[in-house]
Amino acid sequence: MTISVFTDGELEYLRERRLGRIATVGKDGTPHVVPVGWRLNPEQDAIDVSGMNFDRTKKFRDARRSGRAAIVVDDLVSMDPWTPRGIEVRGRAEAIEGDRPLIRIHPERVVSWGIESTEIGERHSRSVR
Repeated sequence: MTISVFTDGELEYLRERRLGRIATVGKDGTPHVVPVGWRLNPEQDAIDVSGMNFDRTKKFRDARRSGRAAIVVDDLVSMDPWTPRGIEVRGRAEAIEGDRPLIRIHPERVVSWGIESTEIGERHSRSVR
């Protein structure tokens, strides 16, 4: 049995989602954040981000150049009472070329909210690897 950097609650949450926002940094230092499709890669204990013509995108070039990326996956359970939840994963990014180009984010920092605890504002954060 492989031990994951994600908690059981985080894994369950991630398995139920497909849309997130990836953040990369341009060569001039400017942040770039865009919505993306992604999947949990349990074999690599990583997040794989891909899309149409992906190897021609700014995010792909940024990840290839810098080797860094972050992704946020979140939702709003309720507006009344206000109940957000989500997870942020920051780490080393691989820009993988091939038939289906992708960015693989290897977690180094994981922050979740509304998953491990329902207390508003309480975060479950840790450095991993």
